[in-house]
Amino acid sequence: MKILSVKSLELSDVKIIRFARFLDNRGYFSEPYRKSDLIENSGILSLEGKNMVQANHSYSTGGVVRGLHFQWNPYMGKLVRTLTGRMVDLVLDIRKGSPYFGKIVAYNMPASNNKDYDEWIWVPPGFAHGNYFSENTNIEYLCTGEYSSGCESGISPLAKDLDWSLCNSKLKEEFSSIVDSKAIISDKDKNAYSIFDWEKDSRSENFIYSSLKENKLS
Repeated sequence: MKILSVKSLELSDVKIIRFARFLDNRGYFSEPYRKSDLIENSGILSLEGKNMVQANHSYSTGGVVRGLHFQWNPYMGKLVRTLTGRMVDLVLDIRKGSPYFGKIVAYNMPASNNKDYDEWIWVPPGFAHGNYFSENTNIEYLCTGEYSSGCESGISPLAKDLDWSLCNSKLKEEFSSIVDSKAIISDKDKNAYSIFDWEKDSRSENFIYSSLKENKLS
């Protein structure tokens, strides 16, 4: 795996990992994942010592909004990329005590066969994850924890108390336009917690900023 760059988003623990494709007149070859490069030598502290134990594949039609999901016991960090179509990834800080608690950012991740690189977004524990789709899209993600149905929850992407102040304004406008056009969103996601209600829930104590930092989980 040839890593070209690692950059931080406005929430600095969320990383964009750009890796090389090798193009010729036949098409391209890429190595999206190699543990020794990504986990051990990328310099991302929250990835050190981790194993990818579950792979997921999701297909969404245009106009779908998913999220914002998170899990504990075990914690689940996610590496996510777009295979076909266009995903805009949404990441929300839910770490109690974080200076960015309640703030959400978006990152545009369209698929293309013509670029000499591809990208992962790394969403460590302590962040709720979701996405929206402007066209039919396939994505995959690698997870550091196996799914645990009794230890997962979500913040509604429609919650009125989400803080969008760090988000790219054009992506926020596009998200609002999709929502106003009757976005396709599950009842579970639509009716998930607000920031205010989740902060009062005792389970939110699983995401304490200082503890996650001490354990290099974010």
